[in-house]
Amino acid sequence: MLSREVPDVTLKTRVRDESVEGPNPFRWEDRQTGDLFGQGRIVVFALPGAFTPTCSTEQCPAFERQYDALRAAGAQEVYCLSVNDAFVMFQWGKNLGLEKVKLAPDGSGAFTRRMGMLINKDHLGFGQRSWRYAMVVDDGVITGWFEEPGINDEGADEDPYGESAPDKVLAWLQANPR
Repeated sequence: MLSREVPDVTLKTRVRDESVEGPNPFRWEDRQTGDLFGQGRIVVFALPGAFTPTCSTEQCPAFERQYDALRAAGAQEVYCLSVNDAFVMFQWGKNLGLEKVKLAPDGSGAFTRRMGMLINKDHLGFGQRSWRYAMVVDDGVITGWFEEPGINDEGADEDPYGESAPDKVLAWLQANPR
């Protein structure tokens, strides 16, 4: 994966807009991954799904806790990407109390598919999901890659977490300053 350009895919996001009346003051906004991950040093971590056990109790909260250290080591921003829609990602972020990590909804799985990380978890009732990984992207090019071992598809219930943890990404950033 290293030295590969990040795919430029449209993510359907929701942004707060006070001009929108009613109890849901948000509007749709298309965001290009080429814009989000195309300039500067960006950390992206991907996980199977919002509200799932390891993602909610370990991975996403760990990146939130390490956000300031990742920024101090040179990351301009930290994004969490999941094959979930914008509504689910928003509620999950509220549920976790996220204040720093940005959530990127890959609702159709287009980005994840183009990354080669889309897996089938129909046997668990999840459908298509992302395999767990993290990456450092420098000006749109993947320079650091952290993938969980044993990528699996239908029938396998293993969901390792360790290689894509923020401490591994942080150590890489510290060893590879820009």
